[in-house]
Amino acid sequence: MRVVTISATYGTAGHLIGPAAAEQLGVPFVDRAIPNAVARELGCSLEEALAHDDRAEHGLGRLFSGAIRLPTVAFGGVDMYVPGALPLPPEEFVRRTERALKETARLQGGVFLGRAGVLVLREHPGALHVRLDAPLERRVRQTATLAGVSEKEARRVIEDNDRARTAYVRHFYRADPADACLYHLVLDSTTIPVPVCVELVVTAAEALN
Repeated sequence: MRVVTISATYGTAGHLIGPAAAEQLGVPFVDRAIPNAVARELGCSLEEALAHDDRAEHGLGRLFSGAIRLPTVAFGGVDMYVPGALPLPPEEFVRRTERALKETARLQGGVFLGRAGVLVLREHPGALHVRLDAPLERRVRQTATLAGVSEKEARRVIEDNDRARTAYVRHFYRADPADACLYHLVLDSTTIPVPVCVELVVTAAEALN
């Protein structure tokens, strides 16, 4: 079963490329299913699971009830989410997320977006690891166009998410998600059209299996 991990900076159309690649490869696109599985396993609300999930919108600073430990997150610019009384520490949510990723990859394969999949599944046989990235200005323009918001608002959301998603990977995995050496394929999806990016991902994934 084919496994593809996609690490996508905000504004690089990962939410479009991932599902399209999964459809062509004949495997699930694995995104919202992960926090749902974590919530069921822990017996918590989906909101709490999402509060510790790196795909949550508007910045990941809100994902850590103990976020003061993360100096790389600019808390003044992030919409913080602090549950009233989380039953488990953030590390436990991350551990359960890792287990859900590994079990899903083993049982059915899939295209996995975010959640440090490149690091969690780095030992999975035949997995393809992809990075979607681009200069900030091009991501701002693409986000403004796709989301129908101003470039000012697009920049705010992108910068919040960039800081916080990088903090997530650095804190839990001691790695830099922008390190090209982690990936088999790095694409600028603000310059290369989305359908071509999908084709490249699919071709590379098929070549590894």
